[in-house]
Amino acid sequence: MNESLVNQTEALTASGMLNQIVNFFEQGGLFMGIILLVWGVGLAICLERFSKLKKLDVNGASFMNEIQRYVLSNDIQGAIRVCSGTVAALPKVLKSGLKRSKQSTEQIQNAVDATTLEVIPKVESRLNYLQLIANVSTLFGLLGTIQGLISSFAAVAAADPTQKAEMLANGIAKAMNTTFLGLCSAISIMILHSILTAKAEKIINSIDEYSVKLIDLLGVKSSD
Repeated sequence: MNESLVNQTEALTASGMLNQIVNFFEQGGLFMGIILLVWGVGLAICLERFSKLKKLDVNGASFMNEIQRYVLSNDIQGAIRVCSGTVAALPKVLKSGLKRSKQSTEQIQNAVDATTLEVIPKVESRLNYLQLIANVSTLFGLLGTIQGLISSFAAVAAADPTQKAEMLANGIAKAMNTTFLGLCSAISIMILHSILTAKAEKIINSIDEYSVKLIDLLGVKSSD
């Protein structure tokens, strides 16, 4: 009996929350749907970038140690095979340098630089869109707020005195709901953008650091 009562209470609570969410969006008006669409696009880009950067990232220190062991034992082909076994950004850059290990330091540097210029845009791809989406969400929230206030005051001016309070409340609800949703969208996208940017910078810094170390290592080996 108690379990049945608990289940009924939970069902009523869930139903009440669903009704509140539906009312929240209905009161917000047209711009609620637009903000949701913009938010959805931003979250989709974030998920794609998280997936891509996870594939492009690698533990630079341990990977470089493994490459160094191969190079110091004069097994350049072994080092190249290690780099070929992953789609990460750093191994791709190091691989281009290893392929020119028998050439001059300048030629190794050119190969590494060319591959770096090819890889970095893939690491930073679409991150700038997230800033735009955060700003657009905020602006649509503000636009919805202004629309709600305009419609509210226009309705109050022409309404019957007994209906003025209700119309004013509906207009203010539309104004505040769009502001709330716009800010939620913008804040979440900005946080995710910061996390993704930090991850992208880590990958790029790793490429810069370990590509220089590889060039120096190959230069020392060629002079031995």
